[in-house]
Amino acid sequence: MNEQHKVLFQPIQIGSCLIKNRFAMAPMGPLGLADAEGGFNQRGIDYYTERAKGGTGLIITGVTFVDNEVEEHGMPNCPCSTHNPVHFIRTAREMTERIHAYGSKIFLQMSGGFGRVTIPTNLGEFPPVAPSPIQHRWLDKTCRALTVDEIHSIVKRFEDGAYNAKRAGFDGVQIHAVHEGYLIDQFAIALFNQRTDEYGGSLENRLRFAREIVEEIKSRCGQDFPVTLRYSPKSFIKELRVGALPGEEFVEKGRDLEEGVEAAKLLVSYGYDALDTDVGSYDAWWWSHPPMYQEKGLYRPYCKLMKETVSVPIICAGRMDDPDMASQAIINGTCDMVSLGRPLLADPDYCNKLRSGRMDEIRPCISCQEGCMGRIQEYSALNCAVNPQACRERYTAYTPILKPKKVMVIGGGVAGCEAARVLAIRGHKPEVFEAKSYLGGNLIPGGAPGFKKDDIALADWFTRQLELLEVPVHCNALVTTEMVIKGHYDAVICATGSQPKMFSLGDDSRVYSAADVLTGKKDPGQTVVVVGGGLVGCETALWLAQNGKTVKIVEALDKLLALNGPLCHANSEMLERLIPFHGIETIVNAKVSSYQNGKLILQSRGDTINLSCDSVVLAVGYKENNDLYQSLEFDIPELYCLGDSKKVSNIMYAIWDAFEVANHI
Repeated sequence: MNEQHKVLFQPIQIGSCLIKNRFAMAPMGPLGLADAEGGFNQRGIDYYTERAKGGTGLIITGVTFVDNEVEEHGMPNCPCSTHNPVHFIRTAREMTERIHAYGSKIFLQMSGGFGRVTIPTNLGEFPPVAPSPIQHRWLDKTCRALTVDEIHSIVKRFEDGAYNAKRAGFDGVQIHAVHEGYLIDQFAIALFNQRTDEYGGSLENRLRFAREIVEEIKSRCGQDFPVTLRYSPKSFIKELRVGALPGEEFVEKGRDLEEGVEAAKLLVSYGYDALDTDVGSYDAWWWSHPPMYQEKGLYRPYCKLMKETVSVPIICAGRMDDPDMASQAIINGTCDMVSLGRPLLADPDYCNKLRSGRMDEIRPCISCQEGCMGRIQEYSALNCAVNPQACRERYTAYTPILKPKKVMVIGGGVAGCEAARVLAIRGHKPEVFEAKSYLGGNLIPGGAPGFKKDDIALADWFTRQLELLEVPVHCNALVTTEMVIKGHYDAVICATGSQPKMFSLGDDSRVYSAADVLTGKKDPGQTVVVVGGGLVGCETALWLAQNGKTVKIVEALDKLLALNGPLCHANSEMLERLIPFHGIETIVNAKVSSYQNGKLILQSRGDTINLSCDSVVLAVGYKENNDLYQSLEFDIPELYCLGDSKKVSNIMYAIWDAFEVANHI
């Protein structure tokens, strides 16, 4: 292990709780990990235990509810420590005991409610609540103001829930409170809190809800039972439902840093034992749930400020998966602990691999948020795009084999690589054939922009995994039908990928695919029109603009990013905002007809538009490469088609489908 990284494995104290290293598992909504009675289901127990087994010092559960009466939510949703206390304690006890076996500690994150930011798929028909009658974040509804009796009821539920957590073996709790614009944070922020009673007005009054919670818990559970706080010292709210971008000048309408500092001092004086620090709000979701367009370690300046403000430990999240960055943050006093969320979804063994000097074996998170926040939004289920086993460890355990099979894997993109990896782990004998000189498929052009470099890291990880598993890989190998038939394989997987859709515009010498431009095969010149406003088109345009090009996007539909999903709103909203922020003009409801003499002709809403440009970049989708599969369909008894060659989709479904098939051959 790198000498610098050893600081990450020094113990640390939070209140009375001694934690074996400086790594915490960041709280992520445990959607799909609860049962109908508010306990943890087997998926949830296995999921958290697996991260403890992987070496994480402190497990912080995702949000659990303490109340299901004031703000009702449909069950099963998230665990609820007060709904059926006996059942909660029984299921949680199994989990905490297993986690303690690995020398890890676990805190229960408890929420008083979501208020105006409740995701509609989780809200159902229940009316949203808030401190005051304010606009809901997602719905065109006005929230109902909580009564004082309801506030007192929620505070009492926190006391009961924390006591149940202590009985269940949790080492402490984290209050999901003055953070990201959830219900208790709405009380703390003047923009949302228009009350005139003891819970509104001054900062101390707006923090009264959070103060009463920690005081009640300490009174019931004892002063030596750690109570930590998820805390955002800055909101990045320009207006309701409008957030600010990095580097953008704006007037903070939420909590500014000056108030954030004062609030932190007060909160610690009330009895909170640590601040788990981030920034942002649901109105600026890309801060709280940073996509790949945000820099890594983006919370460090704010954690440093908190470290200089209060005397309790500071936990820092926010794309902190670079161990050099993480260790430096500990050394220079930016924070006391590093919190990993999505990186531990991608690889539960992150800490053990780092400790044993196997950094090249850590499966990278690509910050796509498609398997985590995207699926939470759409399906109330927490998963991971690059790790199909996340949150379903028991149900996706590797299936034992009776007899090894010789399997030909045609294509070295993510689907082919994942299939070969899983087959080899199970004991089969896969052999990979790739037409290009490298593995990774569309990860390579997709990872060309700096903000997508983790795509390249994923390709490198697959390459390394196949090396470690001693899977034969043949690059520059163009496979024919005859080769497959003569190979006498027990099974054949066609993962031959896809190719960009191209069409003639007349002067095609300056009409390029996005892939060719991204990989540097073609020079687009200074002025570029990108045809296609999907994810590939928008990311290509952004990358070109960041490199000083003058860029326009032409899209046939009435908006950008219309055909993507489940794409996390944090990703889509930030990308949509970055396009105009970087001076990229967008023309929608437009159809291109020709490109001649440096002019692109298009029709939009009945008008003909001439655009002068050095080149046209087509990003209008991909077409399946499935000719080989079709030629083999009736000659190979055990034949599979995976990834883009089956159906053009995305990284997540290519990996998931490959895992499913390869785990059952």
